[in-house]
Amino acid sequence: MTAPEHRVRIAEERADAERRITSLTGRFTAIVEGSEFTTDDDEHDPEGSTIAFERAQVSALLADARREIEDLAAAQQRLDSGTYGLCIRCGRPIADVRLDALPAARTCIDCAG
Repeated sequence: MTAPEHRVRIAEERADAERRITSLTGRFTAIVEGSEFTTDDDEHDPEGSTIAFERAQVSALLADARREIEDLAAAQQRLDSGTYGLCIRCGRPIADVRLDALPAARTCIDCAG
């Protein structure tokens, strides 16, 4: 892959993460608003998951998406500085296949394992 192709890939991944953040934020708001005026004891409801569980799950997914945005911003900085695609541990090139699958990858497959 060339630098312009890497830029496109990073931008695509960032746009996807931003869409997830928007969707998850709406979902989180709906969960909170939906439980605001209820006195139901969902903690002891044998049917399905609890509101607290759903809220925690969406919060974790939001945190993951936000962390992905940060990782992609760091990848963009490495691309701008000319160090993108080099393993931060050993300095060897990271395989294009790995960068295509994980555009924010900082390590080669050997150092990741």
